Parts: sequence; C-alpha cells; structure tokens
Amino acid sequence: MKKIGLLGGMSWESTALYYSLLNELVRERLGGYHSARCLLASVDFAPIEEMQRAGDWSSAGTLLAAEARSLEDAGAELLLLCTNTMHKVADRIEEATSVPFVHLADVTARAVIAAGLESVAFLGTGFSMRETFHTDRIAGHGLSVIVPEPDEQQVVHDVIYDELVHGIVRDESRASYRRIIDALVDRGAQGVILGCTEIELLISPDDCPVPGFPTTRLHVEAAVDLALDE
Repeated sequence: MKKIGLLGGMSWESTALYYSLLNELVRERLGGYHSARCLLASVDFAPIEEMQRAGDWSSAGTLLAAEARSLEDAGAELLLLCTNTMHKVADRIEEATSVPFVHLADVTARAVIAAGLESVAFLGTGFSMRETFHTDRIAGHGLSVIVPEPDEQQVVHDVIYDELVHGIVRDESRASYRRIIDALVDRGAQGVILGCTEIELLISPDDCPVPGFPTTRLHVEAAVDLALDE
C-alpha cells in the first residue's frame, strides 16, 4: 500500500472528512484491521483565507508548494490537495513535487462522464464559481458546466465561509442549496458537482433531484485506487 500525502487544513472540518473516508475505504477494500498509510500536513487556514480575499494566489501557491514538498520528503508516494478552491494553485504543487498529484477536477470529470452525462452544474466557493480554473478543466473533458447565478453564488459562498468551515450545519442553508440546485436543473444540468469539500457536510447526493457528485469521496476513491495498485 502506497503512502498518501494529504495537504489539508482548508478547512480542518473538511480535512477530517478526507481522513475518515480514506480509512473507511481502505478497510472496506482490504478488510480486517487494515487502515490507510497516510501523512497529513494541515495548514493554518487563517492566512490562506486572507490570501484568498486579497487575491494573493502567488503567496498561497508558494506556501502550499512548500508543504507538499515536505510531504514528499517525509515519504508520501502520492498527493491529495484536500480542497477544491486551492486547486487554483495546483500547478505550483505539481512543479514542486515529483510524486503523482491526484487532480480533483480530472477525477470528478471522469465520474460525470462514466455516468453518461454531458451537462453538469458546479457548486463551490465564490472563487471557484466566478473563476474558471476548475470549471474549465472539467469542461476540457468534453462536458458543459453550469454555475449558479451571481446572487445564488453569493448564498453558496456565504454558507461555506460563515457556517460550514466552522462546523455549523443549518437546515435553512440546506433548503437554500436545494432551491439553487433545482434552479440549475431547470437550466439544463443533468447532474450536480458538490465542488467544495465543506459542501458535503451539508448536502449529499440524496438532496439532488439529479445525480450528485461528491468530490471529496471521488477524490479519496481515486487515491485509494492508486495506493492499492501495487
């Protein structure tokens, strides 16, 4: 079993989900007392969040590249960046390391294609919905990607940063997300990408009237496939 490097802490709430899923899937596949071989570099989210708001992606990329190198130096044989939004600087991490980097957008796109869909909605932070670093990579696999309207994007973003990253899960917010998903389906979405790790603390595929794609679980499944491919 290869050792998986987790680059997390953005937020730690979602990173805990990564760790839990990783071990659950290894146990399911290998049985007995098996668990995942992994290393975790958990950054302080506060300065990262400040860099996001300031648009200082260069500094964020430098910081995360250094953390990724530390994971490789410690023995990680493949890397997971435990956040959708910070895949904006994924190229910096890939340039700084030599072990396989499991890109979340590619994993997600392959799952959507395997489901036979052509058009998919994307929910995430305001950064990943407004900008195209993530949606363009998904679209590059031949998919049509629909994002919420600007006012809906603000609702999705605020719930993530004001509630979910702090471990707050509210029924009212779940209802708001469901309304936004319904609107995206009305606009032609055949499926919904839950494109922020924290969103999976609030919404599951069962909350979607069309197929839902939880990116954290998909990311972890791909990592376990690689880790067990001896």
